[in-house]
Amino acid sequence: MEKELKKLSGSLLPSIEHEIRTVVARVQTPETEELHYMLAYHLGWVGEGAGAGGKRIRPLLVLLTTGAAGGQWEHALPAAVAVELLHNFSLIHDDIEDHSPLRRGRPTLWKQWGIPQAINSGDTMFTLANTAILELEKSADSSIALLAAKAFQETTLALTVGQYLDIAFESRSDLTTDDYWNMIGGKTASLIGTCTRIGALVAGCNETAQNTYQEFGVSLGLAFQIQDDWLGIWGDSNLTGKSAESDLISGKKTLPVLYGLSKKDEFARRWAAGDIQPLDVPELAQLLDSEGAKAYTQERVNYYTNRAISRLHQTNPHGDYGQALIELTELLLNRKS
Repeated sequence: MEKELKKLSGSLLPSIEHEIRTVVARVQTPETEELHYMLAYHLGWVGEGAGAGGKRIRPLLVLLTTGAAGGQWEHALPAAVAVELLHNFSLIHDDIEDHSPLRRGRPTLWKQWGIPQAINSGDTMFTLANTAILELEKSADSSIALLAAKAFQETTLALTVGQYLDIAFESRSDLTTDDYWNMIGGKTASLIGTCTRIGALVAGCNETAQNTYQEFGVSLGLAFQIQDDWLGIWGDSNLTGKSAESDLISGKKTLPVLYGLSKKDEFARRWAAGDIQPLDVPELAQLLDSEGAKAYTQERVNYYTNRAISRLHQTNPHGDYGQALIELTELLLNRKS
């Protein structure tokens, strides 16, 4: 971690964690002790493997953007908590819908407590997220709080639509790369764009600056997801922590796969035949490479990386927070895992 990011994270992350715990504690009663425990488990606070709570990238983006735009990061804490809880709500429900047994190296909520109570936990997390965003009216002007709440709800809808498309794509054979952009724009990029927009909003930026910060966040989210797709096929499993076989075996319609299918060549014929086994994966990855999917995917990563950095510099981020935001951006865009 770079110098300013490391320094500021030392104060921001504990504040984020404290505020998340405070909000989640609203469901800690004698009657709902297990429900509270389930939320705490998912957030990485309790249970075997405690500490597996994620990196809190989204709330960090909110607070660093607020500081970089000349505001006081403390005023944006409710929004930072809200986006992290919304993100975790989506993870709980995604795990159920994808039948994923593991999350961050340990059993998922539905695997531990069953689907009905995992759904309840996700719904609780969603409700707490919506409660948290409304707390902005205590630290920011009421008009700013209202605009932030509106952006938050629009993002919630985009997330849900993105997840619908992701699931719907599994059974479709007529997809194009255009469909992919619609899906990840909602599922991945929308929330990151809202993080940076709300941060700028709380800082008192005008609408033009808010839009530029949002474009930065959206481009960052797109680059991050496309890079994830690239790593899912050609990444080093020792660095990514997951097998590079998994995306091709699971049949995920990632950007490289959709590009390969669009060529209607050898990869597309093998994909259509189905029954892809681990031993088939190296050949399929090589076919994608030879048909241009690897280069195309990397080119799209580079495009959105450059766009994110360009938009960020257009905002002229201030001081230590601006430098930390630049460092976090470069860290996310230049990852190997």
